[in-house]
Amino acid sequence: MNRSQLGAALRALRDTSGKEAKAVARSAVMSPSKLSKIETGKLAPNADDVHRILTAIGVSEKVAAEYMAVARAVATEATAWRLVQRAGLDKAQARLRELEARTQKLRVFQPSLIPGLLQTHQYARAVLSRHKDLSDETVRRTVSARLERQEALYDPSRSFGFVITEKVLTWEIVPPLVLAGQIDQLVSMARLPNVEIRVVPQAGPKHDIPNHPFVVHDHTAARVETTHAEIVVTDPRDVTLYVEKYDGFAQHSVSGDELTPFLVGIRNQLLRQQETG
Repeated sequence: MNRSQLGAALRALRDTSGKEAKAVARSAVMSPSKLSKIETGKLAPNADDVHRILTAIGVSEKVAAEYMAVARAVATEATAWRLVQRAGLDKAQARLRELEARTQKLRVFQPSLIPGLLQTHQYARAVLSRHKDLSDETVRRTVSARLERQEALYDPSRSFGFVITEKVLTWEIVPPLVLAGQIDQLVSMARLPNVEIRVVPQAGPKHDIPNHPFVVHDHTAARVETTHAEIVVTDPRDVTLYVEKYDGFAQHSVSGDELTPFLVGIRNQLLRQQETG
């Protein structure tokens, strides 16, 4: 089944239920226009869209399971970063916050940058300011929206796991002093009972290759960051691949009681570099 057939099938379900499009759209927390585009095959729904539509229609658990299996199989979305930027980076942060709010267990693997949920104001601003095509106002709004997402870390009913490579902590994409302050933030965040931070050390043999950053939402979706786009996969088989990759790096990382002295050592080295530089 392709996206057009899935849309038509959802339309048939809605017609059978006797519910009007406006009512279903309202219950599914989407615009009638978006629902119409999904039903006519003009817009590919992600698994979350399909779940909300099915819930709004009120189908049985058996029917919902069948449609969700189809939705996850056909829903692999790629959104070019230029389109994200055109729509507004601050709005993209707001959408991420909504997605994270529906996630009980979030797992992040980052071999490139400090994860957004852990970034300090100075680090986030320094990274975004590198893009000369972003106005100061855009940077300000985006940084503010990113920091607002961090409120989720203080929700004890949810869990967050972060695996980063040691190279992230020494890669001077920002000045050493900003990087040192960011490491202090990691030390602080690691004390939260529902937050686990792990670092894959540079030294020693490696079991895998850190291809690219990715985020796993429960066991339902994985967001993969590439150079040109973000790809969202929802097929359970593909999501499992990312869970296994995350777990593999987590098993070969520094964590727990060893984490703080490891981070402090890197921070002190950055501060010495700042003093002699």
